[in-house]
Amino acid sequence: MQKITIAIDGFSSTGKSTVAKQLAKHLGYIYVDSGAMYRAVTLYTMQNGWIDKDHFDVIALVTNLDKITISFKFNDQLGFAEVYLNGENVEKQIRTLEVSSYVSKVAAIPEVRYQLVKQQHQMGKDKGVVMDGRDIGTVVFPNAELKLFMTASAETRAQRRYDELINRGDQVNYEDVLKNVRERDYIDSNRENSPLTKAEDAIEIDNSNLTLDQQFEKILSLVNKAIDK
Repeated sequence: MQKITIAIDGFSSTGKSTVAKQLAKHLGYIYVDSGAMYRAVTLYTMQNGWIDKDHFDVIALVTNLDKITISFKFNDQLGFAEVYLNGENVEKQIRTLEVSSYVSKVAAIPEVRYQLVKQQHQMGKDKGVVMDGRDIGTVVFPNAELKLFMTASAETRAQRRYDELINRGDQVNYEDVLKNVRERDYIDSNRENSPLTKAEDAIEIDNSNLTLDQQFEKILSLVNKAIDK
């Protein structure tokens, strides 16, 4: 069976990584969470004191990009690959609301995107890859055999994100999460470099009212059609 490249783009908290992991596991493909790569760079920026609510030292980040190494290591017990920043497992640290509040600003820096897109190209050079993010179908893999664009209402996405954070033990309130979702939507859609846009040949999936099983079955049928082409 021929291998294809599956590009999944969309707004934050639309469940892109959930369905991408499901597909990769089902197909035996490599899964790359591009958003996690930007989160890892954001965490590194925070650790070095280059970003907070009052300032962002872009020059310091860009100057030190060559010191950042991001990798994915499969965790058999969890059933998915975790993110490592310079050899340290940062899977939990990169999922906090604080990282979420800065990641769109970091991802908007052209040098950061250039560096990570270069790594993403390398990861997907042999096909058999599922990658999700904001510009996978438009910039990273414009020739992907299947492109999906995930969407859902801001309120639905905020509720999902809120539930996820609460279940993890984080102390957050729904209004803050909703505000973060809306801010990220605006920044991602309006940034100058690689803004979040739906590729012309992408299939839109609105999962506001879909269960995870319904979504997976719907997308798997699209994958099978793309493979059979």
